[in-house]
Amino acid sequence: MLPMDKVTLRKAESVDIPMIFSLVKELALFERAPEEVTATLEDYEINGFSDKALFDAFLLFENDQLAGFSLWYFRFSTWKGKRLYLEDLFVKSEFRSKGYGKLLMEATIEEAKITNSKGLMWQVLDWNTPAIEFYKKYEARFDSEWINVHIDL
Repeated sequence: MLPMDKVTLRKAESVDIPMIFSLVKELALFERAPEEVTATLEDYEINGFSDKALFDAFLLFENDQLAGFSLWYFRFSTWKGKRLYLEDLFVKSEFRSKGYGKLLMEATIEEAKITNSKGLMWQVLDWNTPAIEFYKKYEARFDSEWINVHIDL
């Protein structure tokens, strides 16, 4: 791991949209589904950096090079209340094994606490063993009885 003076973690701003979008596309390649990215830069602009923003993000840099991000939004659970939903946490391959995922995860957990969320939730692909092992370090609970359901419009 590099000295912390070489690492910057900050909240994303509207000027960061192209960087966020590039990370999303790189994540989609990693997840073997690049064709699934149908959102546009305009979608990110309208929905992330407007008066009624639907998401927020942290960006992580090493020596001013973009290394990774976490992107989240809030949802309301009828059983639990306000929850922070971690949509994506991704570190570029050349920056892995440096503790950057941990920095992003801990910043996201702190964001959940600061915003009075009752918990944090996310999904992980069943074949992504390194991510599953990483999440176990946080004593994450893995739900096996729920099935993901969605409708594309």
